[in-house]
Amino acid sequence: MDKKQPRFSRRTSALLWLTAVAIVIGVIIYLEQIALLYVLATVSLVVLLLVVGFSDLKSVDRANIQGFSAGDE
Repeated sequence: MDKKQPRFSRRTSALLWLTAVAIVIGVIIYLEQIALLYVLATVSLVVLLLVVGFSDLKSVDRANIQGFSAGDE
């Protein structure tokens, strides 16, 4: 069976998310909902810290990363 290609590349997906978040933040600032912005910022920082805290960085080796070969420096 053929592998299905993702609909969007990782870069396009990241840019779409970035644009969506920027629009949401802009609307919140325009509507002067600063308290909501503080809550969203706090929750997003907590989520980021949880992702970093639970990530298994010990088992990641430079040779295991796709796109890099072991001999390139």
